[in-house]
Amino acid sequence: MSTRILVVDDDPNLSDLVVMAMRYEGFEAVAAGSGAEAVARVGDFSPDLVVLDVMLPDVSGLEACRRLRRLGHQVPVIFLTAKGRTEDKIAGLTSGGDDYVTKPFSLEELIARTRVVLSRTRRATRLSYADLEIDEDAYEVRRGGRLLELTPTEFKLLRYLVANAGRVLTKQQILDHVWEYDSGGSEGVVHTYISYLRRKVDDGEEPLIQTVPRVGYALRLPRRDGVS
Repeated sequence: MSTRILVVDDDPNLSDLVVMAMRYEGFEAVAAGSGAEAVARVGDFSPDLVVLDVMLPDVSGLEACRRLRRLGHQVPVIFLTAKGRTEDKIAGLTSGGDDYVTKPFSLEELIARTRVVLSRTRRATRLSYADLEIDEDAYEVRRGGRLLELTPTEFKLLRYLVANAGRVLTKQQILDHVWEYDSGGSEGVVHTYISYLRRKVDDGEEPLIQTVPRVGYALRLPRRDGVS
């Protein structure tokens, strides 16, 4: 699975340069230009790490980080700033940051810091919901202990559903994250692969993959009043 990096800076030349460098290193990287956009993108992009400028046009990077933590997002954050004083670094770390890089910086240093923070905070390679388990290292999925045979696309789709269990995902969000299509992608492919997954994941079991009419899909247990 690609490691996702969100780069937040109001200087588009700098953010584009960092995004390009991250992609060259094999990361999946996107940019945001403000604190509010950063908070929103963490919600829909689900990055593994955020590179966050301290000086932003709306709210500071420090405040954006605090908002992320209040919302329950524990994604690691590397701050970028022109301020190199010790008290500034302490302010960044105490607001929820994991590292601090002072401008001007070399791309090589930022990439190295990124890898160090990721290795220190890497999420578990096992995901689970109810009796469904995904082992990313072994590339295996089990439901109630039964091994499921999934194609790579089915595996990626199910992983996205499990990682967002309980949350309603639109077809476009699924296209963006699983197939990496832009808004021109066909939503019909989502319906087709959801059907494939249901036959394998929910076969003879309590259904977990729920349809939300006119919205999308969610991985969640059926409501006990009989409405899914």
